Amino acid sequence: MLENYYVRPVTIDRIRGSWIAPAIEQYVGWLAQQRFTSRSVLHRVPVLVSFGEFAKAHGASELGHLPAHVEPFVAVWVRERASGRSSARRKKAGQEVRNPIRQMLHLTIPGYTGLVRPHKPNNPFEQQAPRFLTHRTEEKGLRPRSVLHYRHHLHQFATYLQRIGVDDLATLSPTVLSGFIAEYAPPRVAWTTTRNACGTLRVLLRYLHREGVIARDLSALVEFPQSYRHAGVPRSMSWEQVEQVLASIDRRSASGKRDYAMLLLLATYGLRACEAAALTLDDLDWRNERLRIRDRKAGNTTTYPLSAVVGAAVIDYLV
Repeated sequence: MLENYYVRPVTIDRIRGSWIAPAIEQYVGWLAQQRFTSRSVLHRVPVLVSFGEFAKAHGASELGHLPAHVEPFVAVWVRERASGRSSARRKKAGQEVRNPIRQMLHLTIPGYTGLVRPHKPNNPFEQQAPRFLTHRTEEKGLRPRSVLHYRHHLHQFATYLQRIGVDDLATLSPTVLSGFIAEYAPPRVAWTTTRNACGTLRVLLRYLHREGVIARDLSALVEFPQSYRHAGVPRSMSWEQVEQVLASIDRRSASGKRDYAMLLLLATYGLRACEAAALTLDDLDWRNERLRIRDRKAGNTTTYPLSAVVGAAVIDYLV
């Protein structure tokens, strides 16, 4: 089975040289049956080989000893490879290592059931809306992948209801729905995820009203989030970015000195391009250290203190 994923014989020999190689090959066969991608298999096998070496170095000599070494191995793995990351990233890295090890132990050790991820029901509202997913599949023709998305958002909504103490769907109110949407909104999740969650919630509310679970149709109260063009464009540059732009200008030429002086005026005083281009030497009051901007947007004239850095850049250009 390993030959289906690895081309180099030396790599296969190194895997089969592990003392838990039979367990690894059995697990790889199971992954193939479950139609895991080659990328997933290639990511998991090195983790299992490293786990076997770690367990052996800490006294494991048979498969029955492996469960006691799972958490110590995960802790070392996260400390060595995920140090400096956020707690969420470290937790995710730990799960990516822990899950394949637990799956392999579940397959290869008879009676091993410890620390297996709990199974989530397909429909968390099975008691009050038992045929909701069946309705979406049989009547609306949803594909299995779409049903998975529905399940994900339903579990998110069920978790929210459990946290706020709502255990009866008949008591749903606009306040409860708006609280869920406000919590399940950017920047916590992507805009598209919020949009899909709102769509799932609207469909669920219509179904609950049709089945008589709720007295009135609340789906109209769930509005899709608005997405505006260029909403993700930053309103301004950071000063670090401004400094990088200024540092990239070649000030050895006259045009470079001019560009540097004009960009420094824009960044320092927030001038518009036409205001910077209209400046003349008469607008620079060197004696009183003042900079005068004529004919602004409202037709008025504004006077600023003349920055020493801007003044030096202008003199450098003029000289």
